[in-house]
Amino acid sequence: MAVHNQPQSHPRFHFPSLHRTGTAQAATDTTAATTMTRAYAFASLRLLTGFVFLWAFLDKTFGFGYATPSGKGWIDGGSPTKGFLSSVAAGPMESTFHDWAGAGWANWLFMLGLLGIGVALVSGVALRLAAVAGTAMMALMWIAEWPPAKHLSDGTLSMSSNPFVDYHLIYAVVIIALAVAGAGATWGLGKVWATLPIVRDHTWLK
Repeated sequence: MAVHNQPQSHPRFHFPSLHRTGTAQAATDTTAATTMTRAYAFASLRLLTGFVFLWAFLDKTFGFGYATPSGKGWIDGGSPTKGFLSSVAAGPMESTFHDWAGAGWANWLFMLGLLGIGVALVSGVALRLAAVAGTAMMALMWIAEWPPAKHLSDGTLSMSSNPFVDYHLIYAVVIIALAVAGAGATWGLGKVWATLPIVRDHTWLK
């Protein structure tokens, strides 16, 4: 009778692969570093953009001598909207902006918008509200500039450098991106703000 020898399986002890573990750890570290770098980049962008709005509010209020001459600030009786809106010379809302120029309600809305957006971005709170308000403000200012126009209402060249994209559109997209990315959590009060009961119950306040 033939006897067949069956292959015998012997338990083997496998040492953990140091190479694989090291590769996984390196990948994890790289991902963490990339995430942190992205957070710092968004936080820096948030602070710089916030300062743009906050500085515009301060200069128009106190007349630091930059865009607003000294003695012509809001507290000195100057109008933050009259110069800009009265100089609108193109677009479908030209006459409407002329009517709004220097109006008390227009001054208050414009200045409160600058202040609110600036404070929200610098502090890192209420970024969704800031995105809505900032987009609305930038849209109105884009219409006032009216980049699509080749000529102004008096027939002179508008000197528009692009028929669609200008800095108002860029600012709007940046503010929206900051809100979507939750950029207030780094170098800001976003995490603390999110823990407030009213913010937890109404996520649109984040």
